[in-house]
Amino acid sequence: MIETAFWRRLDVPGHDAARIAPTAGGWRLAGTAVFCAGPVPACLGYVVDLDADWRTTGGRIRGFRGAAEVEHVFERRDGDWRLDGRLQRGLADLVDLDLGFTPSTNFQQLRRLGLPVGASAGIRVAWFDLGETALTELPQRYHRLDAGRYEYESPTAGYRAVLEMAENGFVRNYPQLWVMEACGRKHAG
Repeated sequence: MIETAFWRRLDVPGHDAARIAPTAGGWRLAGTAVFCAGPVPACLGYVVDLDADWRTTGGRIRGFRGAAEVEHVFERRDGDWRLDGRLQRGLADLVDLDLGFTPSTNFQQLRRLGLPVGASAGIRVAWFDLGETALTELPQRYHRLDAGRYEYESPTAGYRAVLEMAENGFVRNYPQLWVMEACGRKHAG
């Protein structure tokens, strides 16, 4: 299984393209987000490595925000999270890395949860966004409404919406933040 997605950002100018593909030990989510970060452009390539059960084992981001270089390495091993080699305390029981600048990292959370229609689950993720210097815990709640929609809530971020899913497992519509776009152009004939 190799799946891809392409999104347009709604709150600021920007796009993101992502791909999930199998590896020898699990999965690799990789992509690039390009968007306006305040008054300057940002371009961030990202990778999130996952085990066979969709739990994060590590990741990295690399790119720029205006004139500043951006590079971070995430590691999760033996129950501990490290950011750029520094131990991140209080996060040992979290298994998901959520990157705040891309809609792609909901993919592995939903695959791992495998919620049937009507079921709900609260999870806590290790969250990171552009400009941060540490991982933080972010509570989230998913309630599966039907085959293609989840009610999603991130109470500490003050965000609640119904996420619409594409058939490939990526979020198709992340209200007020991201919407999936089709690639290719139809030509008149």
